[in-house]
Amino acid sequence: MIRTLVGYSIVAVVGVVALKMALGLLGFVFSLLSSLLWFVAIGFVIYLVLKVISPDTASRIKENIRGADNSGGSEGEEQSV
Repeated sequence: MIRTLVGYSIVAVVGVVALKMALGLLGFVFSLLSSLLWFVAIGFVIYLVLKVISPDTASRIKENIRGADNSGGSEGEEQSV
C-alpha cells in the first residue's frame, strides 16, 4: 500500500514538472509570436507613412524586399541560373 502511494506521488510530481515545462515553452512561443507581430505592425505603419510621404522610395523598398522580377527577360540583362 505504501509502495503504491509512493509510486503515485512520484508520477504526480513528474507530471507537474512536465506540465510546468510544457506551459513554460508554450508561453515562450507566444511571447516570441507577439513580439514578431508587434514588429510587423510597426514596419507596416512605417511603410504606410513612407508611401504617403515618398512613393518612389516606398516602391524601391518593396522591390528590394520582394526581389527584382527577372522572368520577363528584359533587354540587355542576362539571366543567371
